[in-house]
Amino acid sequence: MKLVMAIIKPFKLDEVREALTKLGIQGLTVSEVKGFGRQKGQTEIYRGAEYAVNLLPKVKIEVAVADEMVERVVETIQKSANTGRIGDGKIFVLDLKQAVRIRTGETGSDAL
Repeated sequence: MKLVMAIIKPFKLDEVREALTKLGIQGLTVSEVKGFGRQKGQTEIYRGAEYAVNLLPKVKIEVAVADEMVERVVETIQKSANTGRIGDGKIFVLDLKQAVRIRTGETGSDAL
């Protein structure tokens, strides 16, 4: 099992969620986060004054998947979250040693 974590632009969330649902993903976790990458934030003008926004709003999506689904999930997120501009985000794939469904006690891939 793997945990696929993606940091994307907030306005792409619905598109990514719909694409993952079509792929057969039954659940995911979404968190609102802030951060910066290579773009180091941005400069904005508010009421005539210029100020720097160092931490930009992003959305973190976490999806636990079976090993055979990892490549398709990563490709789907990459295609649906892509705008072609700086700050599109990153995708991380982590090993997931154990999963337990609290309600039934199922473990491993059965719990996903």
